[in-house]
Amino acid sequence: MSAVPRPSSQDGAENVSFNGVERLFRVSDDSAEVAGLGRIDLDISKGEIFCLVGPSGCGKTTLLNILAGFDHPTAGTVHVGSDLVTAPSPDRIVVFQEPLVFPWLTVMENIAFGPSIRGVPKSRINADAREFVEAIGLRGFERSYPYQLSGGMRQRVALARALINRPRALLMDEPFSALDAQTKQQMQQLFLDVWLTHRTTTLFITHDVEEAIFLADRVGVMLGRPGRIAGTFDVPLRRPRDVRTTTTAPFVELKAKILSLLWKEPLPK
Repeated sequence: MSAVPRPSSQDGAENVSFNGVERLFRVSDDSAEVAGLGRIDLDISKGEIFCLVGPSGCGKTTLLNILAGFDHPTAGTVHVGSDLVTAPSPDRIVVFQEPLVFPWLTVMENIAFGPSIRGVPKSRINADAREFVEAIGLRGFERSYPYQLSGGMRQRVALARALINRPRALLMDEPFSALDAQTKQQMQQLFLDVWLTHRTTTLFITHDVEEAIFLADRVGVMLGRPGRIAGTFDVPLRRPRDVRTTTTAPFVELKAKILSLLWKEPLPK
C-alpha cells in the first residue's frame, strides 16, 4: 500500500472534553424521563484515539451523537478545543457503520466532495484526492461507482472522504462491524496507517474489545443504565502496530481486565 497523504497545515486536531454531560429521554409523551446517560466527565487528548466499548444500549452512540452535534445534552457541555459544541460541523466528521457514500459519484468525486463544497482550490482538491486514493489502496478505481465496489472498499472511500477534510475530531461509530473478519483487520490496519500521518483526535465506538485495544491509546468501558464510564485503561502498546500485536502478553492481559469489568454488568433483559 502506498504512503499516506502528507500532513497539511490545515490539519487541526483538538482535545475533546465532556463536562458533566447527562441525557434524559422520554419513551412516550406521558412517561417520566429516563436517564440515558448519567454524568459523563471525559477528556480526550489532542491526537489521541479513544475507543469506547460497552454493551448495546449503554449510551455509547448517544455520547457520540452529542459530540457530533446531532443530539444535545440535558445537562453539561462538550467542547472541541475551546469551542462549545451546539450543532453539527465539518470540524467533527462521523464515519458510520454503513459507508455513507453518494451512489451517483465516483470514488474520486466522493473523496473530493467535502473540499469542493467548501471552495478549496480545484488543484489542491485533485492532488489531495489522488493521494488519498493511493493511501486507501484504490488506485485504478478512481472512476468506479459505489455499486462496483465491495463493502470494505466503500468503507475505505468513506474514511478517505472524512479525513480529506482534516477534521478537528473524527467520530467512528462501529465503522468496521459489518465487515468480514479479514476485511475488518485490513481496515483496522489501514485506519492506523492513515491516522499515523494526521494524528486526528478520534472517538471510536465498538463492541469489539480486541479492536479497541489494537487501535486505541486509551480504552473506556461504558456500562448502563444510565450510561456511565466505569473505567478507562491506558494501552501499553507501541506504535506502529500490526497483527502480531494481538498475541503479545500486554495485549492479552489488558483484554482480560476489560472483559472482567464488562462481565460484571448484568445482561440486558
